[in-house]
Amino acid sequence: MRDFSISVDIKASPERVWEVLSDGERWHEWTPSVTSVDLLDKSIAVGSRAIVRQPELPPAKFKITALEPGKSFTWSSGIPGIILVYARHSVEPAPLGARVTLALRFDGLLGGVMGKKMADLNHRYLAMEAAGLKRFSEEGPRDPSVPLETWNADAVRALGRHSPSTGALASERGSRA
Repeated sequence: MRDFSISVDIKASPERVWEVLSDGERWHEWTPSVTSVDLLDKSIAVGSRAIVRQPELPPAKFKITALEPGKSFTWSSGIPGIILVYARHSVEPAPLGARVTLALRFDGLLGGVMGKKMADLNHRYLAMEAAGLKRFSEEGPRDPSVPLETWNADAVRALGRHSPSTGALASERGSRA
C-alpha cells in the first residue's frame, strides 16, 4: 500500500470550493493533470461511474464508493485484489475559508509497487490539482487567452511557497514493495 496526499487552504467558502470540486466534467478547465472526466451516470452519488482521462495514463473507470454531500467523495479504480486506486477529495471549513485535502491510496497486491513507480507523477498531479482548484475557487475561470499550463504553473509556484496564506502540505506514506 502507498498513500499520497496534499492539503491546501483556499480563500473561498467551503460551498464554493465544493461546487468547483464536485463538477468533475470541468476539471480540465483548472488542472492540466486531467484531460477530461465523463460522468457516465451524470450525477455524483455512491455507485456513480466516471471515465477519467489524464496525460501519461490510460483512461480509468472510477466508481464513487463514498459521499458526504458538500464535504467529500471517494472513488476507486482498478482490479480488486491486484491493484486498486482510491482517490479521496475532501473540503472542510478553515479560518480563511476552506481546506481541501486530495488523497490517493494504491492498494492490493501491486499497490505498493505501482505507487512507488508512479510517485513523481502522483506528486506532480496532486500539486497541479490543489493549485488549480485553489486558484479557480478564489479567482473564478481563467482568461482564455492565458494557456492552462501557464495559469496552473503560476498557481503551483504560489502554492510551493508554503506561506500561511497558501497553506500547502503534501505527504507520502507507503510500505516497501
